[in-house]
Amino acid sequence: MRTTVGIVGAGPAGLLLARLLHDAGIASVVLESRDRAYVEQRQRAGILEQGTVDVLRAAGAGERMDREGLPHDGIELRFAGRRHRVDFPALTGGRSVMVYAQTEVCKDLIARRLEDGGPLLFEAEALAVEDADTDHPRVRFRHEGVEDVLECDYVVGCDGFWGVARQAIPAALTRVFERTYPFGWLGVLADVPPSHDELVYARHDRGFALLSMRSPSVSRLYLQVPEGTDAQRWADEEIWDELERRFETDDDWKLERGAITQKSVTPMRSYVHEPMRHGRLFLAGDAAHIVPPTGAKGLNLAVGDVVTFARALTHQRETGSAALLDAYSATCLRRVWQAERFSYDMTTLLHRAPDATPFEDRLQLARLERIASSRAAETDLAEAYTGFPFG
Repeated sequence: MRTTVGIVGAGPAGLLLARLLHDAGIASVVLESRDRAYVEQRQRAGILEQGTVDVLRAAGAGERMDREGLPHDGIELRFAGRRHRVDFPALTGGRSVMVYAQTEVCKDLIARRLEDGGPLLFEAEALAVEDADTDHPRVRFRHEGVEDVLECDYVVGCDGFWGVARQAIPAALTRVFERTYPFGWLGVLADVPPSHDELVYARHDRGFALLSMRSPSVSRLYLQVPEGTDAQRWADEEIWDELERRFETDDDWKLERGAITQKSVTPMRSYVHEPMRHGRLFLAGDAAHIVPPTGAKGLNLAVGDVVTFARALTHQRETGSAALLDAYSATCLRRVWQAERFSYDMTTLLHRAPDATPFEDRLQLARLERIASSRAAETDLAEAYTGFPFG
């Protein structure tokens, strides 16, 4: 099997890249180790930056998002019983975000890929990326019990942290930067309308809490818990009681309760792999970087990566210049490190470390007070939350 671009992984990054390349007249093959049902059901991110929304619309994959997604013009910060709303459009010249689950993005992009007729192989396990430093890289994979080879001009690894693409970059050429946090998020889905029409980020002495949503009738909520927590050891009423404590305000706001349908714990870490390119192998998304979910950046960073690659390859085909392809890693990493910085800032702003001192508690409150009282500080948060420019 042969193609121009071999894409390893059919998450939102790989699927969007296939769509962008199709629009540019560039052939690609997508290999995904899981089956279609798994890809369309795995719960991940739910906040789309303005730039991601714009790209999906331009790629012809935004119709259902615009019909069913929930546009959000701000978030609410809660601390010391207070509520402060950050108005995104007023602070960013009109930018906002969209609440639309990654599962739905994948469904839309899979449908477009099948309409386009481009090869999309589910249950095709990539075994290795070979000859990445030559003009003819290859992906060895197993599909329907048979081992095969995909010969390419370029390979883009969108196969996540545990995938094979990054392993093809020699360790001697890489640098890894990472941080593990001593807490995680206990996340629940609940069949109850959201108790607020925008996301609520709460800093509390008992730990962080987040009120989010998946639809007008389904709430998504999170609690900071110790690292290694077993979600099933938390009873439903215990979860609601703790959420109520952490979201408490000085006014009459009330948290609505409902049936919890799903529980899980998300670990918190920051990770960056440099470089994001080796020869004709390009890394995108979690294959190259991970952010704690506090800043809602993971999916959006992956979108930025594949947009950068698609633009660079299109430029090379139209002009003969490989300058943008050669700059891929540096271009992506500038945006990645800004997102890492913002995600770290939001995490340390809102989460209480297990060994936090009274001094550190007061510093958190002082930082939140600064955002609530300074338009400059508030603007910095709003600009980062709604998204850094691509490229």
